[in-house]
Amino acid sequence: MRAIWKGAVSFGLVSIAVRLYSATEEKDIRFHQVHRDDGGRIKYKRVCSVDGEEVAYDDIAKGYDLGGGEMVILTDDDFADLPLTTSRAIEVLEFVPTEQVDPILYNKAYYLEPEQTAAKPYALLRDALTNTERIAIVKVALRQREQLATLRVRDNVLVLNTMLWPDEVRAAKFDILDEDVTARPAELAMAGSLIESMAADFDPSSYTDNYREALQEVIDAKVAGREVVQPEEAEEAPAAAVDLMAALRASVERARAARGEEPAAEEAEEQKPTPIKKTTAKKAAPAKKTAPAKKATTAKKTATKKSA
Repeated sequence: MRAIWKGAVSFGLVSIAVRLYSATEEKDIRFHQVHRDDGGRIKYKRVCSVDGEEVAYDDIAKGYDLGGGEMVILTDDDFADLPLTTSRAIEVLEFVPTEQVDPILYNKAYYLEPEQTAAKPYALLRDALTNTERIAIVKVALRQREQLATLRVRDNVLVLNTMLWPDEVRAAKFDILDEDVTARPAELAMAGSLIESMAADFDPSSYTDNYREALQEVIDAKVAGREVVQPEEAEEAPAAAVDLMAALRASVERARAARGEEPAAEEAEEQKPTPIKKTTAKKAAPAKKTAPAKKATTAKKTATKKSA
């Protein structure tokens, strides 16, 4: 790695000389714009919108648009007079509990390496942060801009995380969330079961960028002069509308099946169909004897025989 900045951490009256390194790097595959016919790189010229002439880089200044066609022009001399007192120092402002810093404020991460003569104070600050479970809030000037940042410990190394200023974080305002929407206790319990069934220890190495890998395969195939054939993926049919409770229960079952787990006893009991109880019919009252009717019928038959 190559150091991108050199300075010192100002920790009370202690000064810790350090070098700054980018802790992350983007792995996106980058492309150039080229002419489709011959592969020539596309170049852009810096042209003035007023006279149409190409402008040399040394003749370019920064302009602030006031609106209405008015522009304030700032030169390098204007920026040179700005107060950047921390231009070569990482000034510790205070130490705060780690959980009090919202991750939404984090921007970019850098490793801090101590100079040879600053190894002991570096280790002192690192171990003190670890023991107190706090992080340092600092100010630092990087690329001619003063930034708020934190100092924390990761893998026995001090890490500087630049932060957004509070007014750079947008407020989340969604009218639908102002409505009185609540979940039933049964739904909350089932959602908790789903979370537990999908609980795991985070291992970032288990995740990969499938799109980037597929794109790299396409590029490698082009270089090798072969055609890439991607298997067609079957499109899943849109799921039928189900109630929230049924969707949660099905999700729990699928998550546990993926892990080879059996459903919990109480949930298995819940999932059994409720048996329909047989209703015992009341015994009907004994029918009245119809003996007299039978005698009448017999008499009728005898009369018929005599007439015959």
